[in-house]
Amino acid sequence: MFLRPMFRMVPDGTSIKFMRGRFIGLATSAVLSVFSLAVAFYPGLNLGIDFKGGIVMEARTPAAADFNKIRAAFGTHQVAAAGLQRFGDDRGVLIRLDRQPTEAGTEQVVGRVRAALEEAQPGAVIQRTDAVGASVSDELFRNGLLALGISLLMILVYIWFRFEWQFAVGAVVTLLLDVTKVIGFLVVTRIEFDLVMVAAILTVIGYSTNDKVVVYDRVRENLRKYKTMPLRELIDFSINETLNRTLGTSMTVFLASLPLALFGGSSLSGFAAVMLFGIVVGTSSSIFIAAPILLLLGENRLRRDARPVQAAKSGAKPAR
Repeated sequence: MFLRPMFRMVPDGTSIKFMRGRFIGLATSAVLSVFSLAVAFYPGLNLGIDFKGGIVMEARTPAAADFNKIRAAFGTHQVAAAGLQRFGDDRGVLIRLDRQPTEAGTEQVVGRVRAALEEAQPGAVIQRTDAVGASVSDELFRNGLLALGISLLMILVYIWFRFEWQFAVGAVVTLLLDVTKVIGFLVVTRIEFDLVMVAAILTVIGYSTNDKVVVYDRVRENLRKYKTMPLRELIDFSINETLNRTLGTSMTVFLASLPLALFGGSSLSGFAAVMLFGIVVGTSSSIFIAAPILLLLGENRLRRDARPVQAAKSGAKPAR
């Protein structure tokens, strides 16, 4: 009784003609990516302390934080707070300060913040203080971009060796489009871009790559199995074969990330939100971007002298 799965995302034997909408998919993706690049320049990413430098302090007050009193005390103690906001519950306070030119200046500012908090709300405790200088933040930003670039290069090399070059180009171009959309999402939502977000983008790249390899692997198998089937029909057939696996995996990861986005707090919610967006983008791009690019690059190279063949008549059965 347990030989067949109790729940399937799509029925067996689907024959959806995905490639009919390939131009719409490519055009939509291009527009979204251009928009994402535009907003990345203006207004730009909301850089966190890792990349722009500065001081971040987490404080906890004995009672509900009174921000009017805290701001007034900051003014008295000559603390120019770049940002003051609630952190977690009503007793948590997150303080962001501009970076100081010297280490001594940083220590002086931190001391004035402590004094101001004690004056505004006696018993307040500083739980965490992070300070990043200009040189460190610039180096972290360069290293973050380098990590993204190296990951894309390694993926290109891996897929090029495993598949034909058309597959590698299609995968890397699609991943670049995915990354630009994630950056646009970060700009629009104003999620703070720090090293955690770099890790989130790398995770999205890894997930998206795996999703595309699943589809491409089935296309390669079917190229050898159905030697007379035109590439357009073969890609549609391959996507339909892997559709249950693709959607099932995506839904599993999506549902696993959703609680983190809702209840993970400030430290995890941003990471999970990027993951949720990346799952949607990565799954859809495997079907509507990577596959059409493969069709455009390989129609006259991967499959020559092919004649129309219906998948249903070829004796093939959709994968279960």
